[in-house]
Amino acid sequence: MAYDSNNVFAKILRGELPAQKVYEDADTLAFMDIMPRCEGHTLVIPKTPARNLLDASPAQLAACMRTVQKVADAAMKAFGASGITLQQFNEPAGGQVVFHLHFHILPRFEGVSLGPPASKMEKPEVLAANAEKIRKAIAR
Repeated sequence: MAYDSNNVFAKILRGELPAQKVYEDADTLAFMDIMPRCEGHTLVIPKTPARNLLDASPAQLAACMRTVQKVADAAMKAFGASGITLQQFNEPAGGQVVFHLHFHILPRFEGVSLGPPASKMEKPEVLAANAEKIRKAIAR
C-alpha cells in the first residue's frame, strides 16, 4: 500500500497539528502519545515518509532506533521505571492504526499493567509535564 501524506504524523511533522515534542534531530521526532497507555508513553517517527517497517529504508530504521534508545533511557530515568516495552505495528492485521512508521516507548513498572490502547485522551498539561521530564533526562 502507498504512503498517505495526510496521515496524522505527517501533519505533525508539517506543523499542521500540535505535539508535545520530547526530542528532535535531523532524521527523527519523538513526542508524547495523546492517548497514552502509561505515564511517559512516547512515540518516535522518522521525518521522511515510510508507511511502516516493511517499506522503511535501513537508514530510516537506524535513525529511529538511535532515537528510540536515547528516549527510552531518558524515560526510564524520568519516571523511575523498572523497564521499557517497545511496540511497533505493521499493517491493519498487525495492529497498525496510523500509517507512518512509529515506535511506542512505554515505561514499565513491576506489577503494573498497561492501559488499553486508544482509550482516553490525556490532558495537554499532563502531556507537557511528562514531555518536560523526558527532555530534562535527555539533557543530563
